[in-house]
Amino acid sequence: MSKVAFIGLGRMGHGMAGRYLDAGSNVAVWNRSKTKAEDLIARGARWAASPAEAADGADAVVTMVADDEASRFVWLGENGAAAKMQAGSFAIECSTVSHQHALDMARELRGRGLIYIDCPVTGLPQAAASGKLTLLVGADAADLDRAKPYLAPIGDVIKHFGAVGTGTVFKLINNLMGAVQIASLAEGVAMAEQAGLDMTLVAEALATGAVASPQVIRHSKRMVARDFSGASFTAALRHKDAAYAVALAETLLPGVPVSRAALTAYEKAKASAPDDDEGKMIEIVSRPK
Repeated sequence: MSKVAFIGLGRMGHGMAGRYLDAGSNVAVWNRSKTKAEDLIARGARWAASPAEAADGADAVVTMVADDEASRFVWLGENGAAAKMQAGSFAIECSTVSHQHALDMARELRGRGLIYIDCPVTGLPQAAASGKLTLLVGADAADLDRAKPYLAPIGDVIKHFGAVGTGTVFKLINNLMGAVQIASLAEGVAMAEQAGLDMTLVAEALATGAVASPQVIRHSKRMVARDFSGASFTAALRHKDAAYAVALAETLLPGVPVSRAALTAYEKAKASAPDDDEGKMIEIVSRPK
């Protein structure tokens, strides 16, 4: 029986941790709030008082936390996971972090004899709970092959982009494009409303026409209806990902005006409703001047 430590039980992490239980692993969990772990504990997970305690004796430690700061804390902070990990065990970072952070963590954890797998994910919480995530991996090919038994419970598709850091590069591109699409969708919906169009028809046409993307399909009807219940991704998280992506883009390209505009839009959304669904961007752009 493999021993897995799972750290970070938010909207995505909770379902992912449950998948390791479903797979028959011996699972230890840690989260800032124990309340989010109670049903996992009832299913057989072991609660740990710290990331280090969760990682003690684990074959693989998997993290799904909010940002660079949280990632560094759970790996290398006081009572961080790395302090108790055995040489040769896997450090699997599924969080969306900055590119530089992924490189820094790989260097520091490798220096401790650990195998770092850069593995951000795409998919909604339902996919996390059913093991249907897409894993965007940056890792040495041999390390990835050895890590696959610890990735199989959470994802049914692995896209291996190359060395450590490349998985995070693609994830930031993916989430930056999502920010652009959602922000422009909000402006389009607001324009249609102000012009007096039939909004039921607008929502249907957006979701089935040439501009339909998964983001447009998911958000168009919700924006028209102003129904943001069951938030799966918040304005604060989208802003964080866009900020990491723009910082990377500006090291690679001469200018990123579209990306910067989306980041500015999400700065406003974060200031207004950081923990609400990102689709509430429509309410930001619809406000009177």
